[in-house]
Amino acid sequence: MQDVSGYFGSMVFDDRVMKASLSAGVYRSLRKTIDQGAKLDIGVANAVASAMKDWAVARGATHYTHWFQPLTGITAEKHDSFISPSPDGGVIMEFSGKELIKGEPDASSFPSGGLRATFEARGYTAWDPTSYAFIKGKTLCIPTAFCSYGGEALDKKTPLLRSMEALNKQAMRILRLFGNKGVKCVRTCVGPEQEYFLITKEMYDKRPDLKFTGRTLFGAKPPKGQEMDDHYFGVIKPRVAAYMEELNEELWKLGILAKTEHNEVAPAQHELAPIYTTTNIATDQNQLTMEIMQKVASRHGLVCLLHEKPFAGVNGSGKHNNWSLATDTGVNLLSPGDTPYENAQFLLFLCAVIKAVDDYQDLLRLSVATAGNDHRLGANEAPPAVVSMFLGEELNDVLEAIETGKPYRGTAKTQMKLGVDVLPKFNRDTTDRNRTSPFAFTGNKFEFRMLGSSNSIACANMMLNSAVAESLKIYADRLEGAEDFESTLHEMIRKTIKDHKKIIFNGNGYDEAWIKEAVENRGLLNDRTTPDCMPHLLDQKNVDMLTGHKVFSEAELKSRCEIMLDNYCKTVLIEANTMVDMAKTDILPAVEAYAYEVARTAAAKRAVDENLACRYESGLVRKLSELTDGIAERAGKLEEVVASLQEIGDVIGQSEFIRDVVLNTMEDLRSVCDEAEQVTAKKYWPYPSYGDLLFGVR
Repeated sequence: MQDVSGYFGSMVFDDRVMKASLSAGVYRSLRKTIDQGAKLDIGVANAVASAMKDWAVARGATHYTHWFQPLTGITAEKHDSFISPSPDGGVIMEFSGKELIKGEPDASSFPSGGLRATFEARGYTAWDPTSYAFIKGKTLCIPTAFCSYGGEALDKKTPLLRSMEALNKQAMRILRLFGNKGVKCVRTCVGPEQEYFLITKEMYDKRPDLKFTGRTLFGAKPPKGQEMDDHYFGVIKPRVAAYMEELNEELWKLGILAKTEHNEVAPAQHELAPIYTTTNIATDQNQLTMEIMQKVASRHGLVCLLHEKPFAGVNGSGKHNNWSLATDTGVNLLSPGDTPYENAQFLLFLCAVIKAVDDYQDLLRLSVATAGNDHRLGANEAPPAVVSMFLGEELNDVLEAIETGKPYRGTAKTQMKLGVDVLPKFNRDTTDRNRTSPFAFTGNKFEFRMLGSSNSIACANMMLNSAVAESLKIYADRLEGAEDFESTLHEMIRKTIKDHKKIIFNGNGYDEAWIKEAVENRGLLNDRTTPDCMPHLLDQKNVDMLTGHKVFSEAELKSRCEIMLDNYCKTVLIEANTMVDMAKTDILPAVEAYAYEVARTAAAKRAVDENLACRYESGLVRKLSELTDGIAERAGKLEEVVASLQEIGDVIGQSEFIRDVVLNTMEDLRSVCDEAEQVTAKKYWPYPSYGDLLFGVR
């Protein structure tokens, strides 16, 4: 087998390739653009385009595309070939700097939330030189931003890059105050852990709900689920191991640092975790990872499900967003060091995050809001909808000492004693992990655990970056004008701890008593659904902060609120219509056919002996008849409420009606259908059961 180091990044036009294929002057100019945001010269763009084309063609590429991330939640691409006609009737392979830096996709065909009318088609894609181009199949993919003719962002990358720039600007102000003159920039880094399910393609093809919505809309609980905790970290099945092996190879070719793989808690559930990297690159790579997961699965006769809750009754899938701050000189600004109590710079950046999470908990919550994630948050598998922070015992003690002015005694190192001489001795970490916390400090980074598995990580990180930039701006404004830097710094840290400690909770986030305390005593938000939280995007404090840092314009914010709520409504409506179709055309006929078969059995028995009571058959036929009546009635009711939704004119009203009426009606239909599944003979039931789906991969 080929050494991984020999092919890692072989399909990426990365720094190694640029250094080898560009002249020294062009390379230096491009690095200046990437590292410092310097303006890109067209001559440099032409040289890069030529080298990029030669490199791609040598690897079998025939086309190029501007690869971007519109507000559909997936990526988009339009392929153009490198060919141009030559005078002799043949073709030559060409690619110019102009084609590299700008494209013109149809902006009216993507969600715009009113920023573009149907007849206003022109939009632009602009090359993002900070994210490396790569080859996928026979196409050179060039990561780009996507905007309208008027310059409004129509994608997820543009605001993310703006938020990174805003955070860099404010973090640099703070570092200069601490005397750090050698640092040129501060970058946020992310490592997104990706959870997913694998089921067989054969069974997937028999489930219309999975094909149309990504989740099962019906399904009775199987005899065995995840009760035994035997799947988590268990032996990986050979078929899954083969899938993971090929997935790793494909990801490594694209320079994606896939590191950890294992079985997750639910049957058929797994996880992949990469080494973290710069946020915009991590965002691009996570979108690629999800796409490649699904492509590789199909080659193994499998389907990769990325929905947050594909199966009721077992854990859903999340995407843990490990977020940190680092300087270009390699310093992690969220590393406490050996003496966090004396590390004023660390404490100030820590306080900036605490303040940001408390002040903008609504933005963090809505950044992960989708119809799918609403099914997951708050269950005993994912953080609750209430945003809080976990810091651990050591940092908690540090902050308490600063707030109260009492001496900090420190946290003693405890050596683990395992009772067996041959086993190594090691010091226990001073901080435990808390899997129930939405936002947990894990040693030198924060783990934001609320993201759903299908979410783009761009949304959460642009809000987190912006909120922390606002905290740092407030701090920098005060410190730059302070007469006494040390005393002002200490008082500012102390005041932040006092004012925002309500967001810190180190206990069990699943405990109902905590939810009650969080809302009633601490005043934290508990926005359980997308319609609850999404309108907060337009709260004045949020508009002021996001426009103040130039992450969004007010028009862009209004459009995004509209788009996200519209996506929510469309998602649930597709689910509702799918349920009606499945209930009426498959489930009802199946239950009736079984009832008829049972009735025929009873009649046959009575033909032999007319005195037989046939109590089992009679009771079952009666039960099945009641169930078919219930299914028909509830399917009809769901049709009615879906039809009445059309009478509501605004998207906020529609989303609230879906939350309050449509989802409850869907649950009513599901409950009676799932009951019918439990009493209908397996050979009559039209779909693979939960047992088949969850335990079908061998």
